[in-house]
Amino acid sequence: MLKGFCVDYFKQFRQTYMVNFWRPTPAVIALGVLAAYYFGITGTYWAVTGEFTRWGGHILQFFGVDISNWGYYKIMKMEGTSLTRIDGVMIIGMFAGCIAAAFWGNNVKLRMPASNIRIAQALIGGIIAGFGARLGMGCNLASLFTGIPQFSLHAWFFTLAMIIGVYLGTKVTMLPFFQSKIKLQKVSCSKELEKDETQVKSFFKFGTFVFIAAIIWALYLIFFANSQKLGIAVLFGCAFGLLIAKAQICFTSAFRDIFTTGRNELAIAIIIGMAVSTIGVFSYIMIGTPAKIMWAGPNAILGGLLFGFGIVLAGGCECGWMYRAVEGQVHFWIVGIGNVIGATFLAFTWDSFSISLATSWPKINLLESFGSYGGLFMNYILLFLLFLLILKLERNYKQKLKNKGN
Repeated sequence: MLKGFCVDYFKQFRQTYMVNFWRPTPAVIALGVLAAYYFGITGTYWAVTGEFTRWGGHILQFFGVDISNWGYYKIMKMEGTSLTRIDGVMIIGMFAGCIAAAFWGNNVKLRMPASNIRIAQALIGGIIAGFGARLGMGCNLASLFTGIPQFSLHAWFFTLAMIIGVYLGTKVTMLPFFQSKIKLQKVSCSKELEKDETQVKSFFKFGTFVFIAAIIWALYLIFFANSQKLGIAVLFGCAFGLLIAKAQICFTSAFRDIFTTGRNELAIAIIIGMAVSTIGVFSYIMIGTPAKIMWAGPNAILGGLLFGFGIVLAGGCECGWMYRAVEGQVHFWIVGIGNVIGATFLAFTWDSFSISLATSWPKINLLESFGSYGGLFMNYILLFLLFLLILKLERNYKQKLKNKGN
């Protein structure tokens, strides 16, 4: 009887938490909590495009290009490999979490881009987003979700500019040229989706294998390789990847939907997640962990504009393309390649404009500008104003629909 109860309980647990998708709002809040702990334990913030830039640098080195004098790679620190850097192993952990989520949910199928236009959008949008992210010293993570809780003014410049970029990108992608030419066909009745139970079981086992393998690797790094931070980074990466994939969290959708459907649930969840993360990061800063502050210059504004425009054109942000790529959506493989190309091109051109756009501008820490608790209060005031802005944009959309109806 006890055995039967355990079997039934596991089946229910598997269906609810491993197969089904999760609600996005609790997942984003959990990401905010995890990001704060990640900062406190590893000393850095949750970010991905910096490592993508290093990937580009390693590719160039493989082909014999000398990047030793490139100023951006001096900032990014090219020492080691993706297996010996915190950001590198964290991203590997993220992919493991994304793979586990996709295979547990039987959500893996090779899907090709619908048209050549979509391929061009993926590549060009990915390049623009990658270039903009590194120009602004971070993407939707380091210059938004984890950058704002670091009390860096550059993150606020980037975020506001990104919203404008998303708006512009939405306007462009809604032009007839970018609309799908696929004709929808009307059917007389619904069709039951076919499900290969053998494939479902095989996928579930593979997802479990990948997830357990990542955990074992993390434990090996912690207890046997004397690389505690690397092991912790792998574990956090798995959690980050699992959350974004199971809750289908995409920052592109969060802000684009405000202008296309008036939905703001995910954008508000992101603000709540940053609010939760802020107090956690503040606690660690108060006990001596230094915040990550970047230049509050034109680079943050231009980078935010380009990034916002690029992610909408591409159809996905740095988080979004990662979990969609492992689901078999080839479009997002191209977006990821574009991100690496764009970030690498930024590194190539950085020395020609870095002084005028970035490095000659101050790194402004709100905790230093307003005092510790004054800076904390200011960050929450700005988050509240961002919340009001999101509500205003939603209201504008609904009013526009109402006016059209009249």
